[in-house]
Order: sequence, then C-alpha cells, then structure tokens
Amino acid sequence: MPQQGLDALFRPASIAVIGASHRDNGAGKLVMKNLLAGNFSGPIMPVNPKYEAVAGVMAYPDIPSLPRTPDLAIVCTPAAHNVAIIEQLGLKGCRAVIILAAGTSPEQLTQMKDSARLHKMRLLGPNSMGVILPHLGLNASFAPFPAKAGRIAFVSQSAAVCSTILDWARHNEVGFSHFISLGDACDINFAQLLDYLARDRHTSSILLYMDAVQDARAFMSAARTASRNKAVLVVKSGKTQLGAQLGYLHSGGNVGMDAAYDAAIRRAGMLRVRDTHDLFAAVETLNHAQSLRGERLVILTNGGGPAIMAIDTLVARGGKLANLSEQTQAQLDQVLPAAWSHINPIDIVGDAPVARYLDSLKVLLDSEDCDAILIMHAPSASVSSTLVAKEIIKLLQSHPRARRVNILTNWSGETSTFEARRCFTEAGIPTYRTPESAAGAFMHLVEYRRNQKLLMETPESISDLPSDKETVKTVIQEAFAQHIYQLDTHEVSRLMAAYGIQTLPTWIATDSTEAAHIAEQIGYPVAIKLRSPDIAHKSDVSGVVLNLRSAAEVAQSADAIFDRVSQSYPGARITGLMVQRMARRAGSQELHIAVRSDPVFGPIILLGDGGIDWDGEEQAAVSLLPLNMTLARYLVIHALKTGKLRANRSHQSLDMEAVCRVLTKVSHLIINHPEITHLDIHPLLATGKELIALDVSLKLEPFEGEGQARLAIRPYPTEWEEQAKLKDGSNILIRAVLPEDEPAHRDFVNNVSDEDRYKRFFANVVIGHEELAHMTQIDYDREMAFVAINSDGKILAVVRAISDPDNEDAEFAILVRSDLKGMGLGRLLMEKIIRYARIKGIHSLSGMTMPTNRGMINLARKLGFKVKVDLEEGVAELKLQLARGE
Repeated sequence: MPQQGLDALFRPASIAVIGASHRDNGAGKLVMKNLLAGNFSGPIMPVNPKYEAVAGVMAYPDIPSLPRTPDLAIVCTPAAHNVAIIEQLGLKGCRAVIILAAGTSPEQLTQMKDSARLHKMRLLGPNSMGVILPHLGLNASFAPFPAKAGRIAFVSQSAAVCSTILDWARHNEVGFSHFISLGDACDINFAQLLDYLARDRHTSSILLYMDAVQDARAFMSAARTASRNKAVLVVKSGKTQLGAQLGYLHSGGNVGMDAAYDAAIRRAGMLRVRDTHDLFAAVETLNHAQSLRGERLVILTNGGGPAIMAIDTLVARGGKLANLSEQTQAQLDQVLPAAWSHINPIDIVGDAPVARYLDSLKVLLDSEDCDAILIMHAPSASVSSTLVAKEIIKLLQSHPRARRVNILTNWSGETSTFEARRCFTEAGIPTYRTPESAAGAFMHLVEYRRNQKLLMETPESISDLPSDKETVKTVIQEAFAQHIYQLDTHEVSRLMAAYGIQTLPTWIATDSTEAAHIAEQIGYPVAIKLRSPDIAHKSDVSGVVLNLRSAAEVAQSADAIFDRVSQSYPGARITGLMVQRMARRAGSQELHIAVRSDPVFGPIILLGDGGIDWDGEEQAAVSLLPLNMTLARYLVIHALKTGKLRANRSHQSLDMEAVCRVLTKVSHLIINHPEITHLDIHPLLATGKELIALDVSLKLEPFEGEGQARLAIRPYPTEWEEQAKLKDGSNILIRAVLPEDEPAHRDFVNNVSDEDRYKRFFANVVIGHEELAHMTQIDYDREMAFVAINSDGKILAVVRAISDPDNEDAEFAILVRSDLKGMGLGRLLMEKIIRYARIKGIHSLSGMTMPTNRGMINLARKLGFKVKVDLEEGVAELKLQLARGE
C-alpha cells in the first residue's frame, strides 16, 4: 500500500500523541510543545494515564478512550511498548503513525509491520524525529527548531542531520514544504515519499539524505519519475566501506557499493552532492537559481586569488570557463582600467568602485559569450560591500537580458559582507560565503543538467546486435552438469561468440612440455597463463608471462609459474596453462570490463584500464544495467573524465562506438542469463574498431525465478513481443516501445491528423524532442507502451498505460495513424494493453476521450468498459474493472 494513507500523514485532520508528558526533555513534552506552537488547527489528543492534561490540553488514559479516531498518531513511548500500541491504534482505525523510539528489534519491526498491514495503517520510523509541514502549521516532531515555509522538501534517514539542516536553514532563512525524518523506514520509504512529493504542489525541489536504499527497483522508478519534473538532490553517506557498514548498522539497509549508488543517482537524473557543506550550497542554489541554460561560466571579480580558488574547484569537477570574444574584450577595455586581466576571470582590480562592477556586468549581460556569471567581491576599504551588492541587485532587476543567464554571487568574508549576502538572498539571487562553494554550486547546476540530458538523449539503434541465447544456455547447462561454476577464456569462447564478442584462440596445456609443444604449433611469440580456480588474481603469483619466443622459454616460464604457486599457494588446485599467440599490441589500449552483483542494485558493469587487477570501485567507472549505446557512451565518457581510463591515450586510439557495442553486448548477455554472477574481460585489447578479449573469467550460480527481478531497472520486456495480422492480411509486430524509437515515433505523430491529435491530447500540442523522449524512454516497471510496427519498421499505432504507484489504477491512451483506421489496429492494441494490465495485477484501466470520438467509445464498450459521457465538460470517461482490491 505505497501511497495509501500518506494523506493522513501529510494532511491530518486530527492528531493523537501517545506518551505525551510533562517530563523535561522528553519526546512526549517536546512533541506537544511543537504541535501547539505550530498552530495546527485540528484537535490534538494527548494519551497518558498519569495526567489529566498535558500542556493545557485534556489527556486521555488510553487509546480506546479517545473521543474520535485520529488520522495521525505520534508514538513517543519506549520501543518495548510500541508493538502493543501499534495494534491498539490499528483497532481504533488510525491511518498513519510516527514512531519516534530508537532501539526497535527486528522481531518488533516485523510485528508492527504485520499489524499495520492488517489494519491498512502507515508507519513512519521507528527512530524518526517526525515531520514538519510549515504550510499547514504542523510541527509533528521533537525537533529543536521550527521550519519556515518554502518550496524544498527534505527527507533524511538521520535525525541528527535533520537537526543540523534545521539550524542552518533558520540562520539562512531557507524554507521547506516538507521536512521528514524517515528513520529506519520499516514501512514508508524513499520511493513512496518521492512519488508523493513529485505530485505535491507546494514542492518545487526535493533533497534526500540517505544511508541506504532498501528496495532498489521501487526507488529507481520513483526517482526517475520525480526527477523528470523536479530537481532531486541526494547526499549519500557511507562512501568508504567502513562508512557503509556503519550506515548498515544505523539504517538496517544492505551495504552496497558507493559507486553503484553514484551510478544509480546519475541514471535517475538526480544530482549527488558530496557532503553537508555541499548540501548547504545546494539548498541555496535550489532555493533561488533558475534552470541552467549552458555550461559557459564567466567570473567577474575584484581579486585574482579568490577567482583562482573558484577555478580550481570548477576544473576539478569538470567545469569550464567561457571564452571572451574580441568584441566583448573591446567593450570591457572601454570601461575598465588598463590593468584588468584581459581574460576570463575578469579581474577588475581590487579598488573597483560600484560603477566598474556595473559597467562590466552590463557588457557581459549584453554579450552572447556566457551562460552563467559568478560575481565575486572581496572586502575593500575603498567601497562598501553592501552598496556594491545593492546596486548590482538593482541592475539585475532592471536589465532586460538578466534572466537569460544564471547569476551566482560570492561575497567573501564574515561580518563585513553578511549584510550584502542577506540582500542577495532577499532578492532571490544565490549567494555563497566562499569561492569554492560558489563554484561548487555552479557545478551542481552543470551536473544536474548533464544528468537530465542523459534522461532525454535518444540512443542509437543497433539492430544487428547478436544474441544467441540458446548456445549460451547450452554452455551453462553443460557446466552445471559437470559441477563447474567457474569458467576461463578457453571455456567461455563459445559463450562470448554467441554475443559477438571476439576472443583470442586458446589452447590448454597440462604441463610445461605440452605448453612448449602447443607454442611450436601455433607460432611465436606466445603468452602462457595459469589456470587455477583457487587463485583469483594471476598477478599474485606472476601467473601470466608474455612474449615468449622459443620452446625453451615457454617450458622454463611454465615450470617457474608452477614453482611460485607451490610456494605461495601450496594447496591451490592447478588445472593447467592457457597458451595463446600474442595479439598485435602496437597502437592498442588494454581495457578491463567486469560485471559484479551489488547487494542493493543487482548486476552492475565496471569499466577501467587494463594491465592491472583492480577491485573495481576505486579504479573503475560504474553503471547499472541495462545499457544501450547512449548509456554505454556515457559510461565511457565518465571513465575518461574521472581518470578511470587514461585519456592521454584513449582520445587517440579508442574507438568509442566499438567499445560501446561491446559494453552493450555484455549488458544483453548478463540480462538474458541470470546464472552469470561475475564476469571479467581482462584485458580487452582495443585496436581501432577491433576489440579482442584476451582473458575472460566467468562465475556461475544456479538461478530460479524471474531473471529481471534482480535488476534495479526493468529491462526491455522481450516476452511481450508478438506477431499479428491486420484485416488486409499484412503482418505487423506488436512490442514494447524502445528509446531508439524516437525518430519513428516522430514520423508516426506527423502522420496523425490535427483532429486526431486533439482528441488524444485535448489540445493543439507541438510534440518536440522532450515530449517524444518521455513517450519512448519509459520505466517498464510502472508504465507500458506497445507499438504496432509494419515490415518497413514504421509505427502504425501506439497504446500506453501508466499505473499509479499503488498499482491500483492505470491510465491508458491509444492513438492510431489517421490513414489506417478500420484495419483492426485499435482493437489489437486495446486487447494487448488489457492483457498486460491483468497480468500486472492492475485493478482497473481508466481513460478519457471526447464525446465526438465515437469509434473509441464504441470499441471501449465492446471490450467491457463503462462509459460516462459529460457533454457539459466535453469528456467521455472510460473505465474497465479488472480485479477487486482487497
């Protein structure tokens, strides 16, 4: 029941406080104090058998004696009492409960969840500080400070972080739409809150502080949906393994790789900020900044040193300065002294008066050289910091082009510049105390823009991608039949070839003599490599020897490998040696591609430099599966930008498309075959367009159940593909929409008449790239769109259904090409979406059309829909009941 009951938490009409008390510093007293101070308009009912009244409000001895059923109960009692209290509240009919106590045992959590589920009641916590809803005047928490109303929703697993943020927000006059302490998230979790806040009209941006995610699939679906509409920023603790383990102890969530969290946040279009200092800067940016138009930054400053500090932060995080045109430089020459820097950053010299700032800023606002301007000011004896700020604010408010660029300000210092920063805040202009935080805030906007762009980019279609599933299944079954669970290059060559990944021919030798004989047969130079299921890294025993050019060298090297194993790993099993002819390495680059299983996000793919054995997280770029060509390209670019691939060679020799194809093939291999839990291609030798896997290792485990369930993002559902015939006998393919379908979808929409488009969208709409991206890049876990495609690859019709987070109702819509009506497309697709909804467990399908759309109305009635026509409103409502809710 993900969304049911959340209204009772966030819009309660009445509240009970279980364990309300007079005890100083007790949660029961603090909650009552905050509720009364917040001016909540509904009845507040303290429950405690010891008192007749608490804080002047009549108290009740127990839950059954409450005069009315509370929408929301705040439980302030110790953990040992709370299982019984939750059951009593459920019997009373309470719809939402906040549990404050820490120290709840796993058994108690299970009992409370079972009771809440039975009574259809929602739980926030335990170990929650509560919630603050300033726009309702509701402070249902034991927070030490109140929150003012604003547009930012803040959700945190840590109560201590909540207190810190509240204190900072009070000092900086930052307001919130919702302030939610999630606690241990035994019921209500991040995913459900994201779904709720994404729809909330009071919220324009969402800020998350998380220790761990419990349901990765639900989290990713909710996050991708929310971030399409609102800015979502994340602070994730546990960057180190020790920190992650402590996060597990704190929240009870799984310990996942920090790099996997990082990849998930980027993939969902959110923005990760590094720490609480970054968080404060991010809140300031969110509170005031408009969407970023581009990444070209100009810095206007009265001091070179602070500007250099800002640039160091900018460059370290992948940002860039704008280039000043000759025209802009000439105009600046006319208003600045000869000593100005003549480059970006524009240093207008330390004694700069107000006029110099204003004249320079006018030139920049009138130019086309930049997308954002960072105005910096260091305290000066020659001019008032506050006066400079006030005059700049006047200019920005009056200049007609000021809204075309993003403005950020940095007035460095404390006492002397505090008033200036307050003026900027009141004017709605982001302001920062240090150069580093200002540059970091700009990079927040840049990184967020990049992540959003990733959400909207149309991937390249690769229709010739090989995937011989049956061959791979045979290889895996043969291995299991022989009780083999770890395969090396020789054993996986057939499996790799089935997905179009080229491997180097490999021969197996049992001893040094056989290795020398094989080398004579295949030709020199050769490489020999140890085969042992007990030695994870061959480098531990120098188990790989390259460029051997004679039988004697091969025999000596083989014997030396065996000797090193017997000394370092005396009990290790040795299954022989692999012998390979040396691949041509001139002008090549060695890459390392790996697949690991993250305990939170499932299979992840890693990319880094070859030549060394790495553990992954620190030395590789990481992405969630599934990958397509666009996502693979972003992984490669991320690896280059972060130094995980050495850019000094890669830019020259690495063929981006070829590498992306291999990454996409690996993604398909892992998705189609859940028995593969661990894969290493090390190295993958890249020579122009030719990529050869020189060494491959693979681990298998028997798998039962739905293979897609282990993935945080549901991949393209091949199981819904089917062939069908139209009334004229022509064959069509009905399948789920793909991100690569955007060009075909554009052509399809262009073949629909204006009248039919109006009936579908209830408006004269212009459908551009962003709208098409939303239509084709869907979350298969909560949305489905089926397209009918002819033999030429053209889209003939589309039907889609978007379910609510509870999977109760799905809203459907259908559109058929205007010149193909009467061919049976509408019925085929409607029957398809109804079958899908039944299998998905959706309770009802709802749609809307115009009363004049008789064809759709008649079809709906034939398929069992109830039709309700409202001529006054000009709509016809269609509803099909599929199943009854429990």
